[in-house]
Amino acid sequence: MRSSAVRGRKMANSLPMTLRMYQRLASGLVPLAPALIKRRLKQGKEDPARVGERRGLSQDVRPHGPLVWIHGASVGEVLAAAALIERLRELNLRILLTSGTVTSAAVVAKRFPPDVIHQYVPYDSPRYVARFLDHWKPSLALFIESDLWPNLILAGATRRVPMVLINGRMSPRSFPRWRRMYGTISALLSRFDICLAQSQTDAERFSALGGRDVVTTGNLKLDVPAPPADPAKLERLMAMTRGRPIIVAASTHPGEDEMLVAAHRSLVGFFPQLLTVIVPRHPDRGSSIAGLITASGLKPSLRSRDESLAAGTDIYVADTMGELGLFYRLSPVVFMGGSLIRHGGQNPIEAIKLGAAIVHGPHVFNFADVYEALDASGGARQADTQELLVKQIGQLLADPAMRDKMQQAGHGVVEQLGGALNRTMAALEPYLLQLRIEMGAANA
Repeated sequence: MRSSAVRGRKMANSLPMTLRMYQRLASGLVPLAPALIKRRLKQGKEDPARVGERRGLSQDVRPHGPLVWIHGASVGEVLAAAALIERLRELNLRILLTSGTVTSAAVVAKRFPPDVIHQYVPYDSPRYVARFLDHWKPSLALFIESDLWPNLILAGATRRVPMVLINGRMSPRSFPRWRRMYGTISALLSRFDICLAQSQTDAERFSALGGRDVVTTGNLKLDVPAPPADPAKLERLMAMTRGRPIIVAASTHPGEDEMLVAAHRSLVGFFPQLLTVIVPRHPDRGSSIAGLITASGLKPSLRSRDESLAAGTDIYVADTMGELGLFYRLSPVVFMGGSLIRHGGQNPIEAIKLGAAIVHGPHVFNFADVYEALDASGGARQADTQELLVKQIGQLLADPAMRDKMQQAGHGVVEQLGGALNRTMAALEPYLLQLRIEMGAANA
């Protein structure tokens, strides 16, 4: 015990000044946590019944035996882990899944088995992090992509929790910023036993920033199963829209809706019964999008208000959670949001698996390798301008044979780039073997 404490002090003393200052600042801000939580509650960013989890407190009991802790920032990261979680459950391992947003918690409740324990990740204060780790005592920690909270990582390393970065991604914007803070990022990345990167480029960036044992395993999001859809709801929507050409704009962000409304106005001259479905990335924007549509002279309907999708509806705002699978099945043409603005694009894989032809804007650096392969194969089309957006969507609506060709090409790319799940499981095998040994010893 004494040697462990000594090692802990040595580790703390070896931290760069930036991290030591961060720890002191995070500790000093603890008295302000109630005010922060109150503000976030007003903004709808916290669950009032679960705010204690942000302070490392939990009403849930830690299950007996090995516990695999998986952390992802929000919806995309949580869904990327879905197939991996299922594999781990097949090994009879219990799962603790943490994330930081209300929307991700809703997705977990809707799409994950009830034995998967979800908790909000604690605020990154040493006190709250210590409470969290003391309560859950994880046997293995898997951090998804790049949500790297310093105190969470450092405390896990101090407790000798094996930590692995999975589906690691380092964006072109983040890499130069972190390179200027090499001492800070290397002190964090070096705490991970292994870094499993999405691509060779990501692997090179993690290695350059101090990651150790960096391995390219591919993108787990390519192995995510197609999202489900309620059959009764789908049948009802199809009955209400039968005979109408439909386009779906998925996971849109502020600044894109205006362009999509303008595109609809241009396209409706060629396709008089056209229905555009806008699915905002954040459902709470539904009312503002409806106002934008009304101001343009078009008629919106909001799904969150259960407004009828009548023949007179021009644009249907699907401002609900967890229903993308429903709308991907409704339309053969999907525009992927987050790409007309500098957000970096959203994941096109689920739409492709459900048979969509993809149109996207120029800003797709979040999934650069995927979009590059899709564009090169003809599985997706890029629209850099408003004019091109109208042209690309219009051609796909008018030419079913072209759509079918794009859909087939997209499926081919997804099949070719898949396999990240198996490679990730292979990389985790030494850790999983140790957990199985512990399980056997506990049950002996």
